[in-house]
Amino acid sequence: MPRFAFAGRCSTEDLQDPETSRNWQLTRARALIEPAGGEIVAEYFDSGHSRALPWKRRPQAAALLTALRDPRRGFDAVVIGEPQRTFYGNQFGNTFPLFTHFNVPLWVPEIGGPIDPDNEVHDLVMSVFGGMSKGERNRIKIRVRTAMASQAKIEGRYLGGRPPYGYRLTEAGPHPNPAKAADGKRLHRLEPDPVTAPVVVRIFTEYLRGTGRYAIAERLTRDGIPCPSAHDRARNPHRDGHAWSKGAVRAILANPRYTGHEVWNKQRKQEILLDIDDVTLGHRTQQIWNTPDQWVWSTQPVHEPLISKTTFTRAQARRHDRRQHHPAERSPRATPRTYALRGLIRCSLCDRKIQGTFNHGHPHYRCRYRYPYEYAGHAAIPTGNNHSLARPRGRPPHHHRLRPETEPIPRGTRRRCQPRNRRRMDQQSRGRQRRRTATAHHRRRRPAHRPHRRTDPRHDQRPR
Repeated sequence: MPRFAFAGRCSTEDLQDPETSRNWQLTRARALIEPAGGEIVAEYFDSGHSRALPWKRRPQAAALLTALRDPRRGFDAVVIGEPQRTFYGNQFGNTFPLFTHFNVPLWVPEIGGPIDPDNEVHDLVMSVFGGMSKGERNRIKIRVRTAMASQAKIEGRYLGGRPPYGYRLTEAGPHPNPAKAADGKRLHRLEPDPVTAPVVVRIFTEYLRGTGRYAIAERLTRDGIPCPSAHDRARNPHRDGHAWSKGAVRAILANPRYTGHEVWNKQRKQEILLDIDDVTLGHRTQQIWNTPDQWVWSTQPVHEPLISKTTFTRAQARRHDRRQHHPAERSPRATPRTYALRGLIRCSLCDRKIQGTFNHGHPHYRCRYRYPYEYAGHAAIPTGNNHSLARPRGRPPHHHRLRPETEPIPRGTRRRCQPRNRRRMDQQSRGRQRRRTATAHHRRRRPAHRPHRRTDPRHDQRPR
């Protein structure tokens, strides 16, 4: 009795039921092999992975390819239930030679049995199914994007996502799709948030009066207004929300939905080759910002505006003018030193990125602290006199540092990194800063020159 391994795939992107998809593919596979006395003894079923991923990047498919190399694999052939679910594009041409090399037959329902590597009709049929799979995916993508564009432009429908700062969601009636309406889904629209909407108006007003983004962030932080991540902690658990940043102000100034229009297609997903030297590894999906001329605006305003369209246009013109006449504040700098773990590791205790630093002639690693000119709370705060500055408010201390790359992490690093010890260390740091400030203030009140008794002859009044 021939033993078979079952291979299949199910994507959960379009709300498929993984168990149902597995069952019907498994049923088709058994219907093919049972008349020949076959029995399925192993399963390799990928759930939640796109068909565009090559076999090497699907966990179960990769495990199947590894099992082909093992002479004691436990099965004699492989059967699939649906070729369009299993193969995409030219994946069959890149994968089937492995089955031929290890002498493992591949059974497909559309062929009616095992694929003959010397039969050009079999090869043509499988190539057609791969092309159909790719075409189906592309058609779905085009239909979905076209439908969403028309919904945003003609209907002004809110298409999901978190509401922008200054708005909150409210219901706008039942869903027009009967099936979704039967499930209890409803449409939503934006309405001004009485707490945060005035903050948005203030940001645009001050910016058009000539105030810079960082100065606006400083004023909002000084007035005790929570930043967007602090205002909505449930959606931003990964941010500390301690202060306003230039980035938050910039995002508000660049958001066109404050004009009352629904705007869609500000970003798109783009597939980029994972390795240009090995195209069989497939692509990776990356979010790309679209230019403003690619945005889809609703024909009419669909929710209450916080600012006029003229105000938004003036703010964008000022932003464009500043970019043209002012260089970027943080330009990339080439470093003469290289770090083997650059950009690859994070701290397991505070989840900050680890950055390289060069001290005493040796490379070290330490927890990265935020750029001091990005967050308003990181500005140096005067202590009362014009000659001393207190410790930057809000900036986390350099609480630990990794030693050179070839040395182990110091034993005290983990203890100092623990949250219960950070507050105490921060208080100690502030105490040391106050003592240094007091000492510096005392020294400034001393006379400019105090003659020394042993070195200055004016203190020696004894007759010679």
